[in-house]
Amino acid sequence: MIKSLLYFFCAGLFEIGGGYLIWLWLREDKPIWLGILGGIFLAIYGVIATQQPANFGRVYVAYGGVFIAMAMLWGWRVDGVNPDIYDLIGAGLALLGVLVIMYAPRI
Repeated sequence: MIKSLLYFFCAGLFEIGGGYLIWLWLREDKPIWLGILGGIFLAIYGVIATQQPANFGRVYVAYGGVFIAMAMLWGWRVDGVNPDIYDLIGAGLALLGVLVIMYAPRI
């Protein structure tokens, strides 16, 4: 389970970081090399996600919950947008969903 959570965390960093670099290039008029690096990060994210010990659908559904929480943290730490109580409750529910989807015993 720890290895799987680490894959989720690494995938999240590469997806959010890659998307952010492309955002900076296109929306903030930053150099094109940031966009290219962002594209590379997004490709690496796709490779990391394949390391999860579950099928494609389950991994990508669960990753959505991880992405919600990590994107909120990114917004808070990088963009300075403070989450409110409802943001935190929503992210917590999303992470609870991840735990159920990925790690609940299957019958």
